[in-house]
Amino acid sequence: MTVLTRRAALALPALLPATARAQDWRPGQPVRIIVPAAPGGTADAMARLTGQFLQTRWGTPAVVENRSGAGGTIGTMEVVRSAPDGRTMLLGNIGPQAIGYSLFRNLQYRPDSLAAVANIIRAPNVLVVHPSVPAQTVPEFVAWLKRENGRATYGTSGMGQSPHLSAVWFNQLAGTQAEAIHHRGAGPLVIDLIAGNVQFAFDNLTTSMEHIRSGRMRALGVTTAERSPGLPDVPAIRETMPVLAPYEVSTWFGVFVPAGTPAEIIRSVNADMQAMLALPETGARFTTMGGRTAPGTPEDFATFVRAEIDKWGGVIRREGLQMDAT
Repeated sequence: MTVLTRRAALALPALLPATARAQDWRPGQPVRIIVPAAPGGTADAMARLTGQFLQTRWGTPAVVENRSGAGGTIGTMEVVRSAPDGRTMLLGNIGPQAIGYSLFRNLQYRPDSLAAVANIIRAPNVLVVHPSVPAQTVPEFVAWLKRENGRATYGTSGMGQSPHLSAVWFNQLAGTQAEAIHHRGAGPLVIDLIAGNVQFAFDNLTTSMEHIRSGRMRALGVTTAERSPGLPDVPAIRETMPVLAPYEVSTWFGVFVPAGTPAEIIRSVNADMQAMLALPETGARFTTMGGRTAPGTPEDFATFVRAEIDKWGGVIRREGLQMDAT
């Protein structure tokens, strides 16, 4: 048996890996989790799940604040302008943290304005229609859109978000047209779709799952390359028609902090997030919502985000899309 001397024992913390020491960081004051979307959507749900877990783990309040608008850029700027002390976090997503950099002309932040902490969940978007739409399959839906000749309306959770661009890309590939009705988040979008004020949408499956199961909306296809385990009978859109073969979109949500936040804080929060993702109940809940946990290091998440920025930059340039973040 090895016996440590008092001097060796005192020196031991200095020899521990930075990741181990980082896990001792605690905010000491209330933490804000900014959601760049309206209440009721997937981003909001993920933020509240994260906030509840961290509040219990830290013994410190973690308050979720919704700052919607301008494709998620308003909420993002709230975090970019905040002190890099770990006490203001962003529950970011594919829209303002990947798509927005190429879509918006006048962004006041860049990828290096934020530091990636941890991916939380990845999931498909899903093409859903109001029950009044006379289509049971994607080919029937495309035929209906062509008959409507631009009169059909679709809802989005915000201009520049992945549900919006999912619809844009779909229409480009299918050779169809429809009028976009933009909402301030997935919650208002779902309300409008269920009410029949818009006829279809591409929504996060995590948001729409319970409404699909209840019959309040009909799912025609998922945007990922493969079918979702949560909806095994709903095809991947790319498998339904040859013209849609290139179509593939995954949405994601994760934690970011302002650039300049100390590495030890980032690693500590990441370690806390990995603990949350490792809970069986977290995985079960995500599966029920149609998504899956996305564990990994801050470096893993940063690499993933850079790849998403590059991918969507290519799509947006090919489609010739540009708008102002106002």
